Amino acid sequence: MDIKKVQKRAEKNILRSNIDFKLSTTREKAILAHTVKLNEEVGELCNDILAILKLQRSSKMKKFEKSNMYEEFADVLITVLQLASIAHVDMDRATREKLKKIEDRIKKENQ
Repeated sequence: MDIKKVQKRAEKNILRSNIDFKLSTTREKAILAHTVKLNEEVGELCNDILAILKLQRSSKMKKFEKSNMYEEFADVLITVLQLASIAHVDMDRATREKLKKIEDRIKKENQ
């Protein structure tokens, strides 16, 4: 099957899904933009992790600086916090509750 046929079939599926991507508020647009930005930042962090493990292609390895990884972790964290703010998520509460769930699960598994 050639790629044009695959693209046409995929296009038909998009039209059938009836998804309405209209964003009416600035907040909705900001949530979408920061969600995409988070994906970009996680991808950059993944590239650095691949480089640390020496699993990155040689052209990227030449540009890699280990100290940059610190910035990538910070970029991910900052973008998550920005997204949480826009989405009205209390990250202190969310983190505290999630850590409790994880700790409870570990306790159960170790009994």
